[in-house]
Amino acid sequence: MRVPRSLLALSVALGCSAVTWAQTKAPSLDIHYVPTPTAVVDTMLKLAKVTPQDVVYDLGSGDGRIVITAAKEYGARGVGVELDPELVKRARSAAEKAGVQDRVTFTQSDLFTTDLSPATVVTLYLSPSINLRLESKLKRELRPGSRIVSHRFPIGTWAADEDVLVERTHVYFWTLPGRPR
Repeated sequence: MRVPRSLLALSVALGCSAVTWAQTKAPSLDIHYVPTPTAVVDTMLKLAKVTPQDVVYDLGSGDGRIVITAAKEYGARGVGVELDPELVKRARSAAEKAGVQDRVTFTQSDLFTTDLSPATVVTLYLSPSINLRLESKLKRELRPGSRIVSHRFPIGTWAADEDVLVERTHVYFWTLPGRPR
């Protein structure tokens, strides 16, 4: 981890390691919550061909509507990853109301530190810069054949397997290719 000089100076003044201080600093909410319209949620899950065997991870899950729909309509299991504690509470409550609390989990955590390896499907509605930062993590942690669906924003220069227009917004779909041996 590269630590800025100003952080080094502050950490010395406070008597702690700059790396330790930087690692314990709470992540900030980089993306403001905007709910994904129902038609877009449905398209995302259909493009990913979600089944009961899938584990759907929604990064920046907001109110949980994507993983709740995946569980309720497709029988999948789901994990919502969200920084905002109020949205996590709202998602958990919505899962109970939908009767899928046994199939979904919502964690208040940073999507960059969350282990994505259990996921078979990852959904995103973030930003171009966040998607770009996620590119190497997705390639590194997901298994070949995993599906990724993004509402509105592509991932770097990845060529989408499909690009569908829904309610005047793009839904991008990729299948992660096999790793070279």
